[in-house]
Amino acid sequence: MSKNVDKKDAAKKPSKQEAKIIDKTAELEARIEELTSDAQRVQAEFLNYKRREAEAKADLTNHAKQDVIIELLPVIDNLDRALKYSDLSTSEVPDSGDNIVQGLQAISKQLTKALSDIGVSRINSAGQPFDHNLHEAISMEDGEGDEEVVIEELQPGYKIGERVIRPAMVKVGRR
Repeated sequence: MSKNVDKKDAAKKPSKQEAKIIDKTAELEARIEELTSDAQRVQAEFLNYKRREAEAKADLTNHAKQDVIIELLPVIDNLDRALKYSDLSTSEVPDSGDNIVQGLQAISKQLTKALSDIGVSRINSAGQPFDHNLHEAISMEDGEGDEEVVIEELQPGYKIGERVIRPAMVKVGRR
């Protein structure tokens, strides 16, 4: 009977070689978990890096657009002024004046479309409530009421998306 007990104890206890294999397996499994965790962390860091780089690239592109648009705004303003006062010039030179006005109108439409295509829009001001984020008040007219309203746009404002490039210069009154 003692031989049977020894065999049962032997079956329960792993041999030294088996114990080494079990220890090595546990050690390898822990190492696999550690490497898997490291790989997941590196993958998450890389995805965050890609996202940050895409945001930085978009921001740089928007700043470049903004710089170019700021340089073009005086040209756009002068074109608008030329169109505004074109009625005076066409009355003096009827035949050639019409062609010039039509050419200026075509250029203005083309420029407006090009700006729109790159995300630049004009700020609507006249008749709108005064918003210090969009408008720069040049003068104030007294009136009755509590609400401040833009009564005249003196120079248009522009924005790219929701970012204001140049606020509109306006005259404000109360309504």
